Amino acid sequence: MQKFTVNTIGKISINNEEMLIKLEPEYIPALQALNGFSHINVIWWFNHLDNEKARKILELLKPYKKSPEIMGTFAIRSPMRPNPIALTAVQVLNIDFNAGIIQINYIDAENDSPVLDIKPYTPSLDRIEKPKVPEWCSHWPKSLEESADFDWQNEFNF
Repeated sequence: MQKFTVNTIGKISINNEEMLIKLEPEYIPALQALNGFSHINVIWWFNHLDNEKARKILELLKPYKKSPEIMGTFAIRSPMRPNPIALTAVQVLNIDFNAGIIQINYIDAENDSPVLDIKPYTPSLDRIEKPKVPEWCSHWPKSLEESADFDWQNEFNF
């Protein structure tokens, strides 16, 4: 099995008032020219559930109310996976280029989750015009913006 080294470039900071990505000082120059992008893709680590047991879970029993009885890890956004890597598209509210802080509207991470990388969201590479999803989740919102008002609590079995 091949091993890789991944370095943390920063952390997610969540408090009552705001959600931030705080970069390590040596990575602040990488923010150059990020202004103008309304959204970014944040690659982060599910560190709160990174343990040997969680990494061995490859199937879950009906995680969503309308889902199949058994779902493989690769078919869900669960933190329990062979490599607990997460990808979330987020809206950029503000960038402090001097302090290396990106203020975002929301991320499904926990406070102090390590950030592995950031990439600009570009419709020419990231947007799919007509994506297909299974019937059991076809009623879910069709965009990040619509997701804010969706009753997600009614979808999960956990």
